[in-house]
Amino acid sequence: MDWKIIGLGALVNDTLTIILSWILFPLFLLGPLIGGFLTSYLSKGFEDYDEMDEKDGAVVGTISGIIGGLLIGLLLILGLGNISALTGLAEITGSLIITSYIIIQLSVIMSLVVGLVVGVLGAIVKSKVGVP
Repeated sequence: MDWKIIGLGALVNDTLTIILSWILFPLFLLGPLIGGFLTSYLSKGFEDYDEMDEKDGAVVGTISGIIGGLLIGLLLILGLGNISALTGLAEITGSLIITSYIIIQLSVIMSLVVGLVVGVLGAIVKSKVGVP
């Protein structure tokens, strides 16, 4: 596995998610989409052969999504994200610790699922178009 590419995909995921959620909240989904696609498109096969297939794309997209989701959740908790969303949810639940846990879990799950699906798509595109 190429950890540099996975880390690059996770950082693209985080950066775009935070910036686009500030601009218009529904655009935050573009971060995991681009990060997972970039990770699977640029990585190489990690099994006994050098070709990427859909399973390889799913694995690297999922790993990138998990790392990116954890970083997004931590950035949101540390105050670099949407503060109003945190304070509004904290008033509903009554505890900032519960709110922080919910935000980390939701960001990891969302980023994992999107990274998995787009990782498979990136592997398919890579097999059809060719290696960059």
